[in-house]
Amino acid sequence: MPAMTSEAPMIEAIGVRKRFGSNEVLRGVSLSVSRGEVVALIGPSGSGKSTFLRCLNQLETIDAGEIRIGGEVLASTDARGHCRYAPEAEARRLCRKSGMVFQHFNLFPHLTVLENLIEAPMVVAGLERRRAVERAEALLAKVGLSAKRDSYPARLSGGQKQRVAIARALCMEPEIMLFDEPTSALDPELTGEVLRTMRELAEERMTMLVVTHEMGFAREVAHTVAFMDEGELLVIKPAKEFFADPGHERARAFLDHML
Repeated sequence: MPAMTSEAPMIEAIGVRKRFGSNEVLRGVSLSVSRGEVVALIGPSGSGKSTFLRCLNQLETIDAGEIRIGGEVLASTDARGHCRYAPEAEARRLCRKSGMVFQHFNLFPHLTVLENLIEAPMVVAGLERRRAVERAEALLAKVGLSAKRDSYPARLSGGQKQRVAIARALCMEPEIMLFDEPTSALDPELTGEVLRTMRELAEERMTMLVVTHEMGFAREVAHTVAFMDEGELLVIKPAKEFFADPGHERARAFLDHML
């Protein structure tokens, strides 16, 4: 676990609620993630994990609760129960602190690997092309894909696509990385190369919140495990303690099924 300091959490969610129609998918979720901490968010499919992740960078808007990024308010709820977001420019700045990696890569198929990486730094952050290319090439080297810089996504394996997606997110120099089941669309033999890249990020003390079904990653790499079921966060424990004793019947049943 990262050393505790007086620094504000990198992610702080308090009582977050979200519904789609009559279905309340998040029921008062609260979670805090410190700088340099790796949190594995686990639980059955349909428990609200991915929705919660998407709420943290405003891909989904919340109905109630509060979200702070690096101590700054992204969303809050007033005394009358109205949820309000920071002004648009401020919200965009806060959301850019997070890089997100999706289950299905979301690469632009008509762009080469290099072009996929430099698009956002140039268009969103205003980085000049030369510097964007330098940054992209360094990150492709980091994920072991320098040789694929001029390839199109269709010519890559699933594991290569996901490593490109990680490099693309890192090109915006985020302070937080959000991973939404990054290996669930991969064949088992390709999962290891993606998890290796994530392990290296953890060793570099990148703040990470990872929705995952990979219990080995949660056990070995995460500092903290958070277990969610039916829209509620039922258990938050240091990883070693969680795997020794989840402390909740539903979490125990889930682990028995997964291990």
